[in-house]
Amino acid sequence: MTAGGFSSKRLARVRALLERHVDTGFVPGMLVLLARHGAVHVEATGNLAFEGPGSKIPMATDTICRLGSMTKPIVAACAMTLVEDCTLRLDDPVDELLPELADMTVLADPDGPVDDTVPAARPITLRDLLTYTVGTGIVPAEPGTVPIADAMGVLYEASTPPDEWMRRLGALPLVHQPGERWMYDTAATVTGVLIARATGRSFGDALRERVCDPLGMKDTAFSVAAGNLDRLATAYERDNAATGEPVVEDGPDGRWSRPAVFERGGGMLVSTADDWLAFGSALHAGGTHRGGRILSRPSVTLMTSDHLSSELKAVSGFWPGYFDALGWGFGMSVRTRRTHLGPSVGGYGWPGFYGTAWYNDPAEDLTAIVMMQRAHAGDQRLPMWHDLWTAVYQSIDD
Repeated sequence: MTAGGFSSKRLARVRALLERHVDTGFVPGMLVLLARHGAVHVEATGNLAFEGPGSKIPMATDTICRLGSMTKPIVAACAMTLVEDCTLRLDDPVDELLPELADMTVLADPDGPVDDTVPAARPITLRDLLTYTVGTGIVPAEPGTVPIADAMGVLYEASTPPDEWMRRLGALPLVHQPGERWMYDTAATVTGVLIARATGRSFGDALRERVCDPLGMKDTAFSVAAGNLDRLATAYERDNAATGEPVVEDGPDGRWSRPAVFERGGGMLVSTADDWLAFGSALHAGGTHRGGRILSRPSVTLMTSDHLSSELKAVSGFWPGYFDALGWGFGMSVRTRRTHLGPSVGGYGWPGFYGTAWYNDPAEDLTAIVMMQRAHAGDQRLPMWHDLWTAVYQSIDD
């Protein structure tokens, strides 16, 4: 048995899975970090890119990766630092700092015209933002079939500064009354704007000062400094249909090589396995890191508890039954029922668009982090994720 209570023989199955994904050309490199009982175990294989200088640099715990939606939990943590110093309150309306969201209207029919609305029954609160029950978000629909989906799609495509983005968001009606549905993504970006306005800083500066610097997360940011671009893994899209070759979605000289126009809380951070271990470990330890306290234990408990009622779960989610074994805390999922070899009841965390994922499992004293850079690879329904979590959990040997 290795340090941390893992079977060395069974950990070989984790490495074999990573090597399979690299050998088949799915990704050029992949890494899994497992922290348990005070020990850290890393399996890494492959390189930062299929081609160019990155093809000769091995994946490592300091490899910089785009997090996608794995950004969302740290946004919630930053917001909770503002709750703790009484700058914000969970159940106060956000109207004063976000006047664009004051006096909102709500669609009379979620699938109907955007000008057929009724008044919002109550103001939007920070709790609504953190639990994603604000009343708006991604609306999955084929173009031209649901008017609000088309309107929100244009909003997402717009590369605009945050104040203009908020103006455009506020000009649209909510899809549902506040508190009546869980809707994904938009709330996290709004929370970032709220944090910026509450602190009088850019969101990136507030996040760095309140969370990243205290945790020593030196590579977690909304862009990559020029001197660190050699550590930024290349992100790939689905393979070219004609040639079967991987297509670069974003390279080291791409979007993250320059400051962001809009530091979006929904999914724009880059980070490393080392940095995210500091964040995940701090939550696992009840808000402490190397003797310092980042958040109170009650805040961490609040963040990692399920806040969705059974009635709300029944009408929410990415697909019917999505919340059968899951709940939602602040900016992340919470496991409510164990259905496979994977996180225990009470486990929490979230994946990202590019195939990154992080989960804490308090019952197993486990923090698990996965890093790769393949667009659309974060969907936890993919067979690769079932196999990966099976391999991780079957390796526990105490």
